[in-house]
Amino acid sequence: MKIKFCGAAQEVTGSAHLLTLDDGYRILLDCGLYQGGGDDDGQSGSENPMFGFNEKWLFQPKDIDCLILSHAHIDHTGRVPKLVKNGFQGKIYATQATRDLCSIMLLDSAKIQEGDADHQNRHKQDHEPEVEPLYTVEDVQMAMRLFAGYNYEQWFHIHPDVRVMFRDAGHILGSATVTLEIKQGDKTVMFGFTGDLGRPNRPILGDPLPMPPLDYLICESTYGDRDHESAPSEMEEFLEVIRHTCVEKKGKVIIPAFSVGRTQEIVYMLDQLQSAGKLPQVPVYVDSPLAVNATEIFINHPECFDSQVHRYMADNENPFGFNNLYYIRGSEGSRQLNSMHKPCIIIAASGMMNAGRIRHHLLNNIENQRNTFLIVGYCTPNTPGGRLREGAKSLHIMGQYRQVLADVVVMDSFSAHGDRGEMLEVIAHQKNSLQQLWLVHGTIDRQEKWRQYLHEHGFSNIGIPALGEEVEL
Repeated sequence: MKIKFCGAAQEVTGSAHLLTLDDGYRILLDCGLYQGGGDDDGQSGSENPMFGFNEKWLFQPKDIDCLILSHAHIDHTGRVPKLVKNGFQGKIYATQATRDLCSIMLLDSAKIQEGDADHQNRHKQDHEPEVEPLYTVEDVQMAMRLFAGYNYEQWFHIHPDVRVMFRDAGHILGSATVTLEIKQGDKTVMFGFTGDLGRPNRPILGDPLPMPPLDYLICESTYGDRDHESAPSEMEEFLEVIRHTCVEKKGKVIIPAFSVGRTQEIVYMLDQLQSAGKLPQVPVYVDSPLAVNATEIFINHPECFDSQVHRYMADNENPFGFNNLYYIRGSEGSRQLNSMHKPCIIIAASGMMNAGRIRHHLLNNIENQRNTFLIVGYCTPNTPGGRLREGAKSLHIMGQYRQVLADVVVMDSFSAHGDRGEMLEVIAHQKNSLQQLWLVHGTIDRQEKWRQYLHEHGFSNIGIPALGEEVEL
């Protein structure tokens, strides 16, 4: 049996790990899109070390027997339609909620791929070849036919000698850790993949749960170098940003947030503030058609909610809707927000500000001192969001330069990724059973600090694999 690291190796995005059994059966864990490049980050084309990752494979798609998805985020699922387009014909296993989210997120991604290709073709030189999209809407439709949805805590066979179980990872709706029980003659090998681990005591979702004792584990490391700020002051700090910007400065609070997970969490918090009579009387706009669709899927999967939400829903049937909250689908409604000068709250994707409608809000609002950009999650360093986190004084946005005159506030307590202490809590019981632990889905500096932290807490045999590295088990 061997493992090959085919993505998110010393990188935060592009998750993909290939497990090959002794009989040659090939199991792919995640199939994510690399995110983080583009014109707005000052690192375009071949200057980006991951240039071309999304177009190439470190295996033959037709040789993969099955795919197991940890959760629906595009950096974990975004190349699934391309995998199918390039010859994959096996089953795609995921939780029920992950399957439902993929049905809208992959379609949205396909439309972006098609739009990007069309834009490049309209602006290419006559001698340049036509650009093909990474995949199309039709490829997504083919991929969705291969999905098989399973509940948490349910063992199911993917091979006569392999059983799989999903357990709640507490990261986004439907997110799961993946445990594989592999029979090898009279021996049983337990192999685990954390996917992305969430945080305990966060709104909406259940807490991440420990996995069964394992022999081998692939573990994320996004925030392996730090502890997040404590949550108790989070609501008050969030409210103070809104009051200072919307009431005192008469400006806009603009929140870049991914359409799935972070947007619903923010809306739920605003709903609670509104119910408590604390939210200033300003309109709230969710400017993302994907977020609108995702919120409907959230409502359809209450089995993923924690007990706090269920109690809240006893008095508030819809935790994602209140007076003065407006969901915007059409592009015309989005454009009107840029010409509007009254105080408001705008939530728009993407969270890293390198794609989607948030780029237009960034372009039109970053030079207004009355406004605040509230960053509520991880941003790859070479994206506009990452540069704002690092204190950039100017940005290159959609081909134009803008000074950073608006306030920039960072609240990492919103992060859907567990910090080092929270991740340790989920895997601490594994240190006596693990033969090998690999760290993925993080930058190399954070991974090295996470490895040191794990060493200090009794773990050994911790690897930080490079892209394409293969290990015999």
